[in-house]
Amino acid sequence: MRLVSLREFRTRGSKAVKSAAARGETILLAGRNGPEYFLVPVLGDITDQDRELRRALARASLRQGWAIAKQAGAGKLTNEEIDAEIDAVRTARLRRKKK
Repeated sequence: MRLVSLREFRTRGSKAVKSAAARGETILLAGRNGPEYFLVPVLGDITDQDRELRRALARASLRQGWAIAKQAGAGKLTNEEIDAEIDAVRTARLRRKKK
């Protein structure tokens, strides 16, 4: 993987992409606040790669959500408490629809 700053990518992006593409290398674009984007070369069937990329993004999102829930103390909820929370949200939605 090659790390490229966003500033460099703006000025010399085509050069970075060409050199990385020749090696089948992924580019990590980083800004002032750290890594921001991946540029991933397309190899072979784009449909399969798109599916795998979406799965990887979904897994990362789940892990992030679990970490947030754990920090908020939601990881300690019982199944009954979770069901009560779901019922409360559903009831509130039904009330809003009736108005």
